[in-house]
Amino acid sequence: MKFVKTAMFLALSGVLSLAAAGEIKPFNQQDFDKLTQEGKPVLLDISATWCPTCKEQKPIVEGLMKQPAYKDVTLMTIDFDSAKPTLKMFKVNMQSTLIAFKGSKEVARSVGDTTPSGIEGLVRKTVY
Repeated sequence: MKFVKTAMFLALSGVLSLAAAGEIKPFNQQDFDKLTQEGKPVLLDISATWCPTCKEQKPIVEGLMKQPAYKDVTLMTIDFDSAKPTLKMFKVNMQSTLIAFKGSKEVARSVGDTTPSGIEGLVRKTVY
């Protein structure tokens, strides 16, 4: 019986943490425009699969997106190697770039930051 209760608790915890998680999805111009026009917080993550700095950033960013404080933030991923027109539009020259939007206004940008506190500070600017 104790095992069943523990299993049910863990399953419920997983469901609740998903409900409190920010959405992560590939960049789409229509979705980005809709979110920013509605005043929603958006974080753009420009990365490359071969980039060691991007690999260091990824678990930090994904961990933040699971925190209840950032449940309303949408993380949109952009592939550095295949999205050149999008990179040009956002004036991005390097992979490992994070751009924070609060509505349609860019509120923060970082390139190559792999510190949890630095990345969280950037994400926090989208919601506070």
